[in-house]
Amino acid sequence: MKKRIFVAVSVLCVCALIVVGQSRKRPSPSPSPVDQFSWENFEGVNWLKGPSVGDLGGNAQVKVPQGYVFAGSADTRTIMEANHNPITGREMGFVAPAGEDWFAVFEFDDVGYVKDDEKDSLDTSALLDSIRQGTEAGNKERVKRGWPTMTILGWETPPRYNEITHNLEWAIRATSEGSPVVNHNTRLLGRGGVMEVTLVTNPATLKETLPKFKTMLEGFEFKQGHQYAEFRKGDRTAAYGLTGLIVGGGTAALVKTGAFKWIWKALVAGAAAVAALFKKLFSRNKNA
Repeated sequence: MKKRIFVAVSVLCVCALIVVGQSRKRPSPSPSPVDQFSWENFEGVNWLKGPSVGDLGGNAQVKVPQGYVFAGSADTRTIMEANHNPITGREMGFVAPAGEDWFAVFEFDDVGYVKDDEKDSLDTSALLDSIRQGTEAGNKERVKRGWPTMTILGWETPPRYNEITHNLEWAIRATSEGSPVVNHNTRLLGRGGVMEVTLVTNPATLKETLPKFKTMLEGFEFKQGHQYAEFRKGDRTAAYGLTGLIVGGGTAALVKTGAFKWIWKALVAGAAAVAALFKKLFSRNKNA
């Protein structure tokens, strides 16, 4: 029975791995691809420049380093919608280096306290098999929508949990239309829910980007009263644990409420897709 649950959930989780869509925004005049690249050219967003502190929905915050920019919840939704990504309503913030082509999106799922008693018993082989089966089923829906199918190759980073920081991390390696796809996931556990952090970058530069991303993430913290260690008897507890987070437990809840359309959020893109995205975002003339 457990295996069936894993498969059904992972269908939804991996279906979400779609290519970032075409931008409808027009940045300011024609920056060069490298020298003048800047997120601040993205229209309609109130950027907070580092060094500063970005508020993530009232229960968490993140330090914005020098040379980085931050956008709040409403502006994060503006960025997502501009790239044809249906919003979830859980967006809390967006962080990116001002002159580099990767970014991170923060979303909070108020699912409750997720117990970490599975930390020493995560079956990575079974989890990967479940995700593969889910992907095969999800590809049927992709074909219906005219989207490219996905093939799971294996773990880029097997699931690992840090019981000191209460962070869960994993990455899946896949291909789509011959292009590499890497879905890097981070889940930060808090007292009342989980902060989901999605890294979007070119798979070819993932090894170079990942240390920068992790350094930035060290500036994240749940505010007092919302930290994992502050759990008290009587607090709401999530219906699933670490395994459920990996195979998409939060996404399963969306289906139960009939909110299937919100699954189609772009979490990752292949090398060609990312290059096309940034070209569209930053190389068009505002008045074209």
